[in-house]
Amino acid sequence: MPAETHLFLCRSDNYGVLLHDAASGATAAIDAPEAAPIEAALKATGWKLTDILVTHHHADHTDGIKALKEKYKCRVVAPAAEASKIPAVDETVREGDKVKVGTLSGNVIETPGHTLGHIAYWFHGDKLAFVGDTLFSIGCGRVIEGTPEQMWRSLTKLRDLPNDTEIYCGHEYTAANIKFARTVEPNNKALAAREAQAKQQISRNEATIPVMIGEEKQANPFLRADVPEVAAGIGMAGKPAAEVFAEIRARKNKF
Repeated sequence: MPAETHLFLCRSDNYGVLLHDAASGATAAIDAPEAAPIEAALKATGWKLTDILVTHHHADHTDGIKALKEKYKCRVVAPAAEASKIPAVDETVREGDKVKVGTLSGNVIETPGHTLGHIAYWFHGDKLAFVGDTLFSIGCGRVIEGTPEQMWRSLTKLRDLPNDTEIYCGHEYTAANIKFARTVEPNNKALAAREAQAKQQISRNEATIPVMIGEEKQANPFLRADVPEVAAGIGMAGKPAAEVFAEIRARKNKF
């Protein structure tokens, strides 16, 4: 049976998402920004929380873990490199490890940059990837603990996923990201189409995620630092992709 997902807002702009395996009844929360919205989502769906899959240690992704663990006795899976900074961890995972949610099977992908131990969960059989704060719709996370080179490598890992993979990220930043992206690639037709789509989604009070990785590859400047036209457009023709990425990220930080 295919995986089911349920998306909802937490805090001010965080996304919470539940991943449900109808065959077994298992349900995982991807991160736990805060407990109350996750409990409300569980009530709305009728699902029972069995797992929390943590992408990284930041408080806006982990603050709800303790309360949920106490109430539901769920398993907490976290990146091995950050387990000491995350509460109530039961199991740690690294690059190449597999995670099961009932009968659903996901691969762990290490994506350092935003934090040094950040990971993503790719449920390849269901064409789903939960990428935390590494990749956003038309954006990427700030490089806080790692280096631009690390972040670029992490983004290329996600870019290499199959085009029809649906990406769930940790925040609703799409409108602001598009506004910036237009300064990098003002003539990108795929980006213009994404802008029109996002405006419609927002006007209907709909989430702008999930998004397909194939669409992001065409419109997200942070995934396009090795495209010659992108480098040339910001005055960095011929420069290494990691340097081009670093410049784009630096511009976004000041935008």
